[in-house]
Amino acid sequence: MGVIRARSMTVEDIPQVLEIENLCFTVPWSPEAFEMEISKNKFAQYVVAEVDGRIAGYGGMWFIVDEAHVTNIAVHPQYRGKGYGELIVAAMVRRADDQGIYQMTLEVRASNHVAQNLYRKFGFEPCGVRPKYYADNNEDAVIMWRTKENG
Repeated sequence: MGVIRARSMTVEDIPQVLEIENLCFTVPWSPEAFEMEISKNKFAQYVVAEVDGRIAGYGGMWFIVDEAHVTNIAVHPQYRGKGYGELIVAAMVRRADDQGIYQMTLEVRASNHVAQNLYRKFGFEPCGVRPKYYADNNEDAVIMWRTKENG
């Protein structure tokens, strides 16, 4: 493995991000959705994990008043289990902290225990359920929150 880093997502990253998006989600975002998020949404912050110039994963969030809402996180299947998800979440938490935003929330599939365990490493705790949240299979979402005190 070579150079690994987390950095801001750019429009030029969208083709590689879409590849990951299509591999990871049954209802993937469109290229236009990502372009809108990183070019026009003043509340959005997106990061990528890059390995030797290749995008291994990405994550996005919105800063709304004093909270960050995580919109999506995905890691390419060939890079899973190698710490890239942790790198992405750490970069997102650091960005939120740097902006004075100490509360973060996200929804995660009830069946995705790997992701839930990753979020717990950063102080996210389950606090509720959104029944039938995911349109593709009506799976429930676990709502998780992090405050800097428990991070």
